[in-house]
Amino acid sequence: MLVSIWGAVDADLQLTIDRAGRVSIPRIGSVVVNGLTLPEVAAAIDRQARRIFKNFELSVTLGQLRNIRVFVTGFAVRPGAYTVSSLSTLSTVVFGRAGGPAASGSFRDIELRRAGRTIAKLDLYDLMIFGRRDADYQVRADDVIHIGPVGRQVAMIGSVNKAAIFELRQYETVDDVLRMAGGFSSVADRSRLAVERVSDRNDRRVRQLALPVDGTVPLDAGDLIRAFSAVDAVLPLDRQNKRVRIEGEVNRPGTYILPPESTISDALKAAGNLTSTAFVFGTEFNRESVRASQQINYARALREVELDLARNSATTSISGAEEAVAAAALQRANSDQLLARLREVRPTGRVVLQMAPEARELPPLALEDGDRLYVPAVPSTVGVFGSVFNAGSYLYLQQRRIDDYLRLAGSPTRGADKKSIFIVRANGSVVSAQQDPSNWLGFGGKRINDIPALPGDTVFVPEELNKSTFVKSAKDWTQVLYQFGLGLAGVKILLP
Repeated sequence: MLVSIWGAVDADLQLTIDRAGRVSIPRIGSVVVNGLTLPEVAAAIDRQARRIFKNFELSVTLGQLRNIRVFVTGFAVRPGAYTVSSLSTLSTVVFGRAGGPAASGSFRDIELRRAGRTIAKLDLYDLMIFGRRDADYQVRADDVIHIGPVGRQVAMIGSVNKAAIFELRQYETVDDVLRMAGGFSSVADRSRLAVERVSDRNDRRVRQLALPVDGTVPLDAGDLIRAFSAVDAVLPLDRQNKRVRIEGEVNRPGTYILPPESTISDALKAAGNLTSTAFVFGTEFNRESVRASQQINYARALREVELDLARNSATTSISGAEEAVAAAALQRANSDQLLARLREVRPTGRVVLQMAPEARELPPLALEDGDRLYVPAVPSTVGVFGSVFNAGSYLYLQQRRIDDYLRLAGSPTRGADKKSIFIVRANGSVVSAQQDPSNWLGFGGKRINDIPALPGDTVFVPEELNKSTFVKSAKDWTQVLYQFGLGLAGVKILLP
């Protein structure tokens, strides 16, 4: 210990504290400093010195600290004897030297034993969770720090700030565990909790607690407490506000929040209604819940076609070894190519709005949260793709039929499958040559080539594929794609 005195007396003293906790100062005498803090030591020396001297100032600083030996016993990671600084406390020894409590050790039952007596008990939760150091005593030579076995443990999961396993003292309740977990998160349902108990797992299993009434319920070892999120549960549709995005030919495109009972018409009113160039028949309406359903169904259909391809490959019989090998290799390549293209396609969630081509109003469909409405301008072209001599888009003229556009594209090629021609309308519906003509909206009894073309139509002419392979059904898949709302992009992937 270093003592500096200046004023009426000048001295710089380097002093040693003996094992009895006393320091001897020349001309001042012996001062007992055992158990005192540094400010208290300075005050004690100052009082003793003023009995002899006047008009001086004094400062006390630490020099070289004496090391002491302490023992850590019980359920520690590294129990044993340790040499530590004389200023060490319970927590610095437990964590800094002994590695903390072991997996089977208690964080809440740590005793400081001195001369055979327990003089303090440390609850590490007070320090680690609540920041209190009241019981973090300073250790002395030959002290024993004993870590007891772990007590009752419960788990807290869900919408809390710190999900963890907690050790309980006797009489601690649900409210105490919730406080240890830092309370509810900002999105939690604060009105209830669920408790799953080991003793109840063969019958009732889970019990629900209503807060704050059941906050004082005691807990048993092994209990699992779950806090619920207030945003996970989906409200009934008639109670949800609707977030809808409206784009295209409206006066104020953007995202709008609408009341629960809103319809497409309400959404258009919020967006300032349609412009004069809006093409109502071609409106694209996408819904997230429909997209999710389409994705599941599409994946199931894709698995079925994979099985069909595998069965077809296994049952194909061709005479001649070389011919069989070549045919099998070609079939596998075609099958792999078809499957690769089909896997690239993703559902869009489009809902086909069944309207007449001349419609000026959208159907009164109730909205869901996340819906998207896109109203295009009136298209000026009709597209012709597939097995034709000059695929492309051609200017729309009102009096033209589908056959006229096929002629503009050079007509179907020799390898075209004319019986499988189909048209994708701007509203997402499909008209196929394989359908019953009497079922076509407004065009009953006509061949597909003879029906009038509409703005935005896309005509696809599939190619006649090898009848001996399953890949010929690729042209049928172009219609399957539209059943799942996959749109023109999906068909173009399949029929490049």
